[in-house]
Amino acid sequence: MDTASIFWGLLFGSIGAGYFIYGKKQGKPVPLLCGIALAVFPYFVSNLLGLVALGIVLCAIPYFYRP
Repeated sequence: MDTASIFWGLLFGSIGAGYFIYGKKQGKPVPLLCGIALAVFPYFVSNLLGLVALGIVLCAIPYFYRP
């Protein structure tokens, strides 16, 4: 694991914590689930490009998908 992976994992984990707290307080399941996914997925993705791409997609889902 290199420094860039750790940095991106920390960044997406922090954003995920924010989404999780927001989703829990507002009772919205989409930000809640995206927050959990953002906090967990860096443990399973080892490719740096895949880590960044998946993180950006998971960050954008609550913005574009509003039921």
